Amino acid sequence: MLLLEQMIVLFILMGIGFFCYKKGVITQEVSRRLSTIVVNIANPALVLTGGMGDEKISGQDLRLTLLIVVFMYAALLALAVFLPGLLRVEGRSRGTYRAMTVFSNIGFMGFPVINALYGSGALLYATFFMIPYNILIYTYGISAVAGKGSEKNDGKGKSSLSQIFNVGFVACIVTLVIYFTNWQAPVFVKNTLTHLSNLTSPLSMMVIGASLATIDLRKLFTDVRLIIFSVLKLVVIPVLGLLVIRQFVDSEVMLGVCLVMLATPVGSMTAMLAQQYEGDYEMASKGVALTTILSVLTMPLVSGIML
Repeated sequence: MLLLEQMIVLFILMGIGFFCYKKGVITQEVSRRLSTIVVNIANPALVLTGGMGDEKISGQDLRLTLLIVVFMYAALLALAVFLPGLLRVEGRSRGTYRAMTVFSNIGFMGFPVINALYGSGALLYATFFMIPYNILIYTYGISAVAGKGSEKNDGKGKSSLSQIFNVGFVACIVTLVIYFTNWQAPVFVKNTLTHLSNLTSPLSMMVIGASLATIDLRKLFTDVRLIIFSVLKLVVIPVLGLLVIRQFVDSEVMLGVCLVMLATPVGSMTAMLAQQYEGDYEMASKGVALTTILSVLTMPLVSGIML
């Protein structure tokens, strides 16, 4: 199975990052700088390559993709309202669980997987998922993880809207402009972006592996509530979501993109925001770590069931 092979490759890359951190080759500062390269250079380049290919998506498929994006985020936001209560999460961890429910690692992991499985043309579908993701992560995401009544956070949320227009968001918009205007980029531009985009998978996975090295992995598998949440996040939600989407979608590529968007682990941004806005950073970090480890098995499992 192609997805299983791809997840094994990503797992090996994470293992290399884990090993490098333990040996001191990658430090916290190096990891932070590598993350900056991925977020601001490599991943935007990967997104841009999606708009420069020769593959075209029909108008009907584009409209259907937009409807699926709206449905998916609406469903996840609704689910985030009652899932923490269902799991009997208390205190400031409730907001963290809400954020973990909605936001997956579609940038660091989702885009590289889609590119490897379906080619750069499929990234156009994924781009439509990324635009509302950026809007929600800096609005709903901050509101969810920030402690209620935190005086230190007063004023930070007000400036969060400016963070929406980050490099990744701009890359998504530019990609759509390139695609719809059918602009033909010079060959040297395409080649440069291709080389930069090739950095995304190895660097992002090594950064994730390095972050796992900072956590006591044994404690992850003793948190029963988090394990139950991980199963819901990685298996139950993607399966139920794909059951609904399959009623309206016949395209194998579009179904595959939807699966990756739903089945990827908790986004690392949830931990970063929890740390910045004094939320439950420990729980967010554990959620990112556990779901990332389990996703190596669950994504091929869900794919085998649904595709």
